[in-house]
Amino acid sequence: MTAQIAALGRASWRDYYELTKPRVVMLMILTSVIGMLLAVPGMVPLDILILGNLGIALCAGSAATVNHLVDRRIDIKMARTSNRPVARGRVEPQRALAFALLFGCAGMGILLAFVNPLTAWLTLFSLLGYAVVYTMFLKRATPQNIVIGGIAGAAPPLLGWVAVTGDIHGHGLLLVLIIFAWTPPHFWALAVHRREEYAKADIPMLPVTHGVAYTKLHILLYTFVLFAVTLLPFATGMLGWLYLLGAVVLGLGFIYWAVEMLRDKNPNAGMETFKYSIIYLMALFCIMLLDHYLIAV
Repeated sequence: MTAQIAALGRASWRDYYELTKPRVVMLMILTSVIGMLLAVPGMVPLDILILGNLGIALCAGSAATVNHLVDRRIDIKMARTSNRPVARGRVEPQRALAFALLFGCAGMGILLAFVNPLTAWLTLFSLLGYAVVYTMFLKRATPQNIVIGGIAGAAPPLLGWVAVTGDIHGHGLLLVLIIFAWTPPHFWALAVHRREEYAKADIPMLPVTHGVAYTKLHILLYTFVLFAVTLLPFATGMLGWLYLLGAVVLGLGFIYWAVEMLRDKNPNAGMETFKYSIIYLMALFCIMLLDHYLIAV
């Protein structure tokens, strides 16, 4: 108890920064920025670009903090998350909750005041989808948690699009569909690598409930689905041949790693696939941007 009390006094700005899951939020904001830029032929107004992404980032950080708060008892059981600030007691649960509310209210205030109401409400829906529906219920209820809950994490490019245009467009929804299809193979690759930790924490991830071989097969199947979905921006005329080339090359790379996992010859294939999936998404969205300005326009 004395050690825990001492730990509470050692919270630093880095602990609060970690609560926001900055790497995840940065990836989300990359897709949000590109969603904004794809929505218009020219440049996005600077105030929307800055304030829109700031509001989205603050709300995403709020949702991430709630995740730290709700999962603090299972985080301590897993090596990947055992040193998180709330799990370790460096940040009190009450302070984490206050921090989440502050960030969430600030983000919503910025979006309502300086962007548009539709973006604000869609962002709130995404925040609640991740922080409440996924973290509090789905994560512990079903091995399909990441599939059903993935829609919340797929929203940022649409949020960016709506921040600029004020309405929901089919092309913006295509960007959501891509991230939605990407999420299961991305996260299940990590879950395979960390399956023993999820089992110890009693989280019903797919490799825990259905086995590793079953999960690896579904990673491959979802990767094929993702490959097909990434062809839609070209098929609909949203993007051109440069994007098509990039999507095919990157998609074949993802399929390679999914097959490598299924072959079960490389003990590090799960983590390598997880790392590639992050590079894949970043590269795919950057190629979208290049195509938009160099080819499609």
